[in-house]
Amino acid sequence: MRRSMPEREHVRPPPRRSASRSCNTRTGNCGVQTTFCVRHVRFHPGGARPQTEVLNACIDQHRNTYVGGLICKVLQIAPSTYRRHAARHRNPELRSAHAKHDEVLMLHIERVWQANMQVYGAEKVWKQMNHEDIVVAHCAVGRLKRRLGLEGVRRGKTVRSTMPDTAAPCPLDRVNRQFQANRPNQLWVSDFTYLSTCQGWLYVAFVVGAFTRCIMDWHVSTTMTTEEANYYRQLSRQPALAA
Repeated sequence: MRRSMPEREHVRPPPRRSASRSCNTRTGNCGVQTTFCVRHVRFHPGGARPQTEVLNACIDQHRNTYVGGLICKVLQIAPSTYRRHAARHRNPELRSAHAKHDEVLMLHIERVWQANMQVYGAEKVWKQMNHEDIVVAHCAVGRLKRRLGLEGVRRGKTVRSTMPDTAAPCPLDRVNRQFQANRPNQLWVSDFTYLSTCQGWLYVAFVVGAFTRCIMDWHVSTTMTTEEANYYRQLSRQPALAA
């Protein structure tokens, strides 16, 4: 005689929440604390869509909470694209030959960068790899270095050209941004800039005539001082007296 098996209790898994279940269509506010609202999330035209890698990572983050097909619909990505990404994540051998080649190149790029005290940029890393008979394009080295977050050391020091003083009063715009003149010496405009030379940074202050567009006076200094800038600012306010 066959023994009767006890009946098993079938426990249904908890239903996944729908992203647009608690969406208030009148006010346009979603009760769910997420951006996955089918009615209100839209991509703007003209290349505003995020990269496919970013969309796949977003789906990986929220797939345990929301239905995967609904997320793909909201993000406007084909479900087959995400399934292909998930399959390659489970089995790296399914990746394309280009992705596998990039992974090998990234190992060489990081090795060259580490072997040279982490100072090489894309140009020197590319030359060193070609010297080692590793055929790679210059643009590929730069792209993979950015992906790895590697950055070389730049020569020289970064110069902060503007250090505003919030406590000092701001000069008035006496011409309302209308830099035009009907006669010579009617309006002078002063400016201040900097440039890099083989001997270091130089700072240039100059005064330009709005009518002739000629430099009326200029001065070059190795330091950036407020007194010098104020002198040329006062000079530009009295063109007739200076002439």
